[in-house]
Amino acid sequence: MDKMIINGGRRLVGEVEISGAKNAALPILAAGLLARGWSTLHNVPALGDIASIKQLLTSLGVQVESQGSTVRLNAEGIGKGEAPYDLVRKMRASILVLGPLLARLQRAKVSLPGGCAIGARPINLHLAGLERLGAHIDLRHGYVEATAPRLKGADIYFDGITVTGTENLMMAATLAEGRTVLRNAAREPEVVALAEVLQAMGACIDGAGTSVMTIDGVAELQATEATIIPDRIEAGTFMVAAALTGGDIRVKRCNPEHLAAVIDKLRQAGATVEAGASEVRVSRAGDILPVDIQTQVYPGFPTDMQAQFMVLMSVARGQSIISETIFENRFIHVSELQRMGADIKVTGETAVVRGVATLSGAPVMASDLRASASLILAGLVAEGTTEVNRVYHLDRGYAAIERKMSLLGAEIQRVAV
Repeated sequence: MDKMIINGGRRLVGEVEISGAKNAALPILAAGLLARGWSTLHNVPALGDIASIKQLLTSLGVQVESQGSTVRLNAEGIGKGEAPYDLVRKMRASILVLGPLLARLQRAKVSLPGGCAIGARPINLHLAGLERLGAHIDLRHGYVEATAPRLKGADIYFDGITVTGTENLMMAATLAEGRTVLRNAAREPEVVALAEVLQAMGACIDGAGTSVMTIDGVAELQATEATIIPDRIEAGTFMVAAALTGGDIRVKRCNPEHLAAVIDKLRQAGATVEAGASEVRVSRAGDILPVDIQTQVYPGFPTDMQAQFMVLMSVARGQSIISETIFENRFIHVSELQRMGADIKVTGETAVVRGVATLSGAPVMASDLRASASLILAGLVAEGTTEVNRVYHLDRGYAAIERKMSLLGAEIQRVAV
């Protein structure tokens, strides 16, 4: 198990290229189950979660070939509709194979998923939607068992906005008989990216990126070629790093439109942000100013940037309030930041952050993916040395973050324990 060792106090300067988005690549890879022939995906990030879903797809009978950031897959010969616990337990996104398997094979048996400890994130909305499409659902021995001779289109309202639920139902509906309408659907860029790939496969989808999506089922889908969109959370993390260290970073190969809420809050915090067509330059010369944030579904401030922004507020000149409205257990990183000298008080889903003059390096423990990134950021600005343990979480969502930060001037290294 590796750890990161960071010597703080370095100003980060230079350029960094953003990898493909994990949260776009995962459902698009799962969508490969729906099509016949070889699909080719470019800009697929080299991450732990990507390796996990490729292994899962292989276990289902999909041919998977990888070369660099390009992945080819062929689900022509799949016949096994069971996703076992040993593979699904590694990440919650594995549930994304449920809809495609059911649509393609009329049956699916998928283990209830695992992943980061940041809240329950139940899949009841997925299951209720599939039942509306005509599936029979059984929960037994830790597995979801679903059967349907032929899915039939339905009008489905999500009681709560769910990204993976929207994606799962959208994929299932592409091969359903008739029209499906998804109401209160997620609007994230990753949902739009999936819809565009499905359309390239021959699906009929209208309204992606809005709260109401319409899917007219087709008889079959064909293989396609696509490029994974840039990872807006990785981009946002480097943008915060620039503001945090008083640096000057040009974040290249990203989509500024996907980062509007983060850009707005960084400007309020005193950073200078210049957005271009496919890059963002972030710098800071003056004090870090306190800013209140409330996490929201897209296009609001993303929950996946809450921990990183909390580090920035930990050294701001004044008090800020951070409210987490998406996941109920997403302040686990607070205790580790407190070990580094941060002044943070948590009441329920609200954190009051009083900026301190400086953080102090310390041994800390990562609890989930984005908490890992926040502790890396804290180490960059802290006095002395910070050791971030259990960085396997980090490897699920950031490709070679220590190499990218080193090229920007950070003193950071990965050490095997």
